[in-house]
Amino acid sequence: MSADKAAVTVRIAGEEHTIRANAEPEYTKRCAKLVDDRIHEIRMQAGLIEGHKAAILAALSIADECFQARDALEQAKKEVASRATNLTRRIEAEMGIEASDA
Repeated sequence: MSADKAAVTVRIAGEEHTIRANAEPEYTKRCAKLVDDRIHEIRMQAGLIEGHKAAILAALSIADECFQARDALEQAKKEVASRATNLTRRIEAEMGIEASDA
């Protein structure tokens, strides 16, 4: 990330928005596209829906996806830690190392 805020113009839900962010412009555009795509998806599913309601539903959908990804990452970290501990114990047992020796 650069120290200067870059101004990027993006189109979300048919409206142009100029966003100033520390992130790289391409990253900001990717974020805006995700939001725009989700709003479009919700409007396709729900039919005629007010813009702000579609934006709120899109935000909730993206937040849900974020929380699910965080939970999955946390579970994966726990699984990796558990496997590493078990592997360490097996290696130490094969080498005849006691836990208190380590």
